[in-house]
Amino acid sequence: MSEPTTFGRIDADGNVFVKTAAGERAIGSWQAGTPEEGLAHFARRFADLVTEVDLIEARLGSGAADAGQSLSTIKRLRSGLDEAHVVGDIDGLAARLDKLTSIAEEKAGAARAARDAARAEALTRKTTLVEEAEQIAADATGWKTAGDRLKEILDEWKSIHGVEKKAESELWKRYAAARDAFTRRRGAHFATLDASRKQAQGRKEELVIEAEQIAESTEWNATAARLKDLMTEWKAAPRAAKETEQKLWERFRAAQDAFFKRRSEVFSARDAEFKGNLDAKQALLVQAEALDVDTDPKGAQAKLRDIQAAWHDVGRVPREAQTGLDRRLRVIEDKVKTAMDAAWRRTPPEASPLLAQMREQVARAEQQLASAQAAGDQRRIKEAEKALESKRKFLAMAEHTG
Repeated sequence: MSEPTTFGRIDADGNVFVKTAAGERAIGSWQAGTPEEGLAHFARRFADLVTEVDLIEARLGSGAADAGQSLSTIKRLRSGLDEAHVVGDIDGLAARLDKLTSIAEEKAGAARAARDAARAEALTRKTTLVEEAEQIAADATGWKTAGDRLKEILDEWKSIHGVEKKAESELWKRYAAARDAFTRRRGAHFATLDASRKQAQGRKEELVIEAEQIAESTEWNATAARLKDLMTEWKAAPRAAKETEQKLWERFRAAQDAFFKRRSEVFSARDAEFKGNLDAKQALLVQAEALDVDTDPKGAQAKLRDIQAAWHDVGRVPREAQTGLDRRLRVIEDKVKTAMDAAWRRTPPEASPLLAQMREQVARAEQQLASAQAAGDQRRIKEAEKALESKRKFLAMAEHTG
C-alpha cells in the first residue's frame, strides 16, 4: 500500500485533505494525535474499501456472486467514492469500480437473459402439459392409461418453477378444467358400460338357458344347427362383467359339450352298427357274385331272392359305401334277369313252372305288404312295396316275353 502522504495531508489546523486528479478535497479534521497518525487512520478506511472491492471482484470472477446484487453494491461504492472520508488512490479505485461495473452489468444482463429463457422454457413446458391434458380430456379412451398420465402431468407440473404468477394461474385453471372434464367423461363411459353389461348379461343368460334346455335333445341335426346359431349370437352380443361373463360362458360351454358328447356316443354306436351291416352286405355280395347264372339260371334266381331278402333285413350301411354296394348288386340282378329272359324265350309260357312261381311270389309279396300296412310298420311297408314292385316288374317282363 502506498504511503498515506502520497494521497493526503493534514494542515496545521488539523484539516485533512485527499489528493485526486481533480485536486485536493477536504475530507475531515484530525485533532487526536500526530498528522502521521491521522493520515494512517484515514488510509485504513480506504483499505477497508479496497478490501470490499477485492471481495466483489473475486466473487464476480468465480461466478459465486449474484451479478445484480454485486452491481448494486459497486454502484453504491462508486457513487460514494467522491465524498468518501478516506485517504488513498481514489482515482485508481474509481477506475477499478468502473471496470467492475461493466463486468457486473454484462454478467447481470446474461443472468437476466438466462432467467428470462428459463422462465420462457418453464412457461412453454407447462403450456405443453396443459395442452396434452386438454387433448386427453377430449379424446382419450384408454381410461387407465389416460388417468395415470394426468397424474404424471401433475407431478411434472409441480417440478417446474419460474413461471410468472398470472400465467401460472391461468394455465392451472386450464389443467384443472381438463382433468375434471376427463373425470366426467370417464364416469359417463363406465355408467354406460355398466348398463350395457347388464343388458348383455340378460341376453347371454337367455342363450345359456336355451342351450341347457336343448342339450338333452335327440334331434341331432336340428339341435346342432341351433347350438351353432346360439354360438353366433353369443359372439355378437356385448360382453357382460368379467366374472359374470366367465360363469355364463362355462354354463353355455357345458351345455354344448354335453349335447355333442351324447351325439358322438350315439354316432359312434351307429357307425359300429353300420360297419357290421356293411360286412354283412359285402358277404351277401360275395355269395351273389358266386352264383352260377349261366348253368342254372333258375337256381341262381332263387338264391338271389334269398340274398335280396337278407339284404333288405340287414339294414343301413355307411353312406359312402351304399352306392357302391347297390351298384354291385344291380349288376348281379341284371345278369340273372338276362339269363332268365333267355330261358323264358326257350320255354312256352303255359309250360313254364318259373312263370307260375313268379306269380306266386307276387301274391305273397302282396300279402306281406298288406300285413305291414295293417301293422303300421313304415320300414316294412317301404320294403314290401319295393319288393312287390320288383316282382311285378319281373312277372310282367316274363309274361310279355312268353
